[in-house]
Amino acid sequence: MKLNAWITGAFAACLGGSALAQQPLTEVTFGTNWIAQGEHGGYYQAVADGTYEKYGLKVAIVPGGPRASNRMLMTVGKLDFYMGGSMIQALSAVEKNIPTIVVAAHFQKEPQVLLSHPGQGLDTFADLKKSNDILLSKDGVATFFQWMKAEYGFKDEQVKPFGYSPAPFIANKASVQQGYVTSDPLTIEKAAGFKPNVFLLADHGFSTYSTTVETRREVIEKNPDLVQRFVDASTIGWYNYLYGDNTKAKELIKRDNPEMTDELLAYSHAKMKEYGIVDSGDTQQLGIGAMTDARMKDFFDKMVKAGLFKADLDYRKAYTLQFVNKGVGLNLKK
Repeated sequence: MKLNAWITGAFAACLGGSALAQQPLTEVTFGTNWIAQGEHGGYYQAVADGTYEKYGLKVAIVPGGPRASNRMLMTVGKLDFYMGGSMIQALSAVEKNIPTIVVAAHFQKEPQVLLSHPGQGLDTFADLKKSNDILLSKDGVATFFQWMKAEYGFKDEQVKPFGYSPAPFIANKASVQQGYVTSDPLTIEKAAGFKPNVFLLADHGFSTYSTTVETRREVIEKNPDLVQRFVDASTIGWYNYLYGDNTKAKELIKRDNPEMTDELLAYSHAKMKEYGIVDSGDTQQLGIGAMTDARMKDFFDKMVKAGLFKADLDYRKAYTLQFVNKGVGLNLKK
């Protein structure tokens, strides 16, 4: 009997023997802010390679889209976590007394870009002020363009409506169009046969974090361990997606978005690395997902100058550093 007991114990030790591995997985729902794409790769990676399970989580990714309301579902408790956009949303939540909070920022740079035709006198960011055909969405006008006006002197009369089609931009060589660095330059190159000039707003001072992880304050108060495990596992997912084998993650993305192509997934992956969208600056020492008080203050001050928020707003309520800056996953970088 003693021998059998020893064998049983040794077998359990070989399986890992951790209490976490033997416990049932905690079911977690994570809503994204758009349909599945390469920019969500780290989260799909953590599902595909079992990282979430290693952290005791069974994560269901709920894709967003034009008809989805995942942010609202998270706010009212129907989803546990939400993938936010820029910090403007989080600051607006504080302004409206909505009890949500950012717990990690997996993009150090907002992927928002402006695009122009090469060789038309619009080859630098400063040159863009010459264009009277800057194609922007209503959301773009209400957010980053307000910063462009305050910081660089752009004018409202330069703006034209953007209908999310590249055709007007391609047809008008004097125009400028908004887009995302991870997709739109490729779309234009394939449609028009030329590479547009690309100006990443983050590299010109638009210092917001992006692709944040948000949750409700009550979740942090009642179950901080759950938040920590989700943040850590997601961060490891991002390291593995950027620097490891992401084949299975891409297959999951295509499962959730059948219109996604291998070409666009490869392009977005390459551009995220080239521009340091996920891994740059503070992440080099603090790890992916990093946030700092100094960076938050810098962006908030710019948004106050741009007229988006009042200076007395307690912007520090929009985020917490409790779950980040611990160097999680740094050893996975290749």
